[in-house]
Amino acid sequence: MKKVLLAGAVALFGLSNAQISKGTTYLSGSVGYSQEERENGNIKQENFNVLPTVGYFVGTNVAIGVGIGYQTNKTTTTSTTVLGNTTATSKNEVKTPAFVASPFVRKYWTLGDKLYIFGQLAVPMEFGKTETENSTTLTNTNGTAGTSSTSTEAKYTKIGVTVKPGLDYFLNKNWSIEATIGEFGYSNTKPKDGEAINNYNFGLKLSSVTFGVKYVFAK
Repeated sequence: MKKVLLAGAVALFGLSNAQISKGTTYLSGSVGYSQEERENGNIKQENFNVLPTVGYFVGTNVAIGVGIGYQTNKTTTTSTTVLGNTTATSKNEVKTPAFVASPFVRKYWTLGDKLYIFGQLAVPMEFGKTETENSTTLTNTNGTAGTSSTSTEAKYTKIGVTVKPGLDYFLNKNWSIEATIGEFGYSNTKPKDGEAINNYNFGLKLSSVTFGVKYVFAK
């Protein structure tokens, strides 16, 4: 009876004896770009990131690794005010370029000969700065009357702890496609001359789904 139940569980969940052996190394990474503009056209957001990653299996189905890369976010807000024959156009631009590093550890569980589920614990870190520029341009019926602008810069450090579940499907012995679904974690952002900000993120949502391609140096 026990053997029948075990066979039924294997058939139901697709469990397998396939393992990723100790000493296996892989390379992966992500490149992303997104742009969002509000309907009224007053707010525009742009995001770019690149994060090459290397991993090494220190044991069967257990890997450690690190991702090192760069990211930048840019938000531009514009507004227009009309005073008589003069129009004032104000623009606020905020950029946050940062160097990023994310050491991690992963544990894999086999679902099939080519399909795995994993849990990843990471310590993402950002070392960047916030660049803010404000400008106002005055125009009238005779053309541009003048432009004034100010700019500031503030460095910051952000360190967090995240847990992500994911799936990994091997197309062949060297290539796989992986996806992470959601994120559970905590981060602390500390401006150079400001107060620290704590942030908690818990959720499984479609906006947190990421996809990547991995190259495995098969043994």
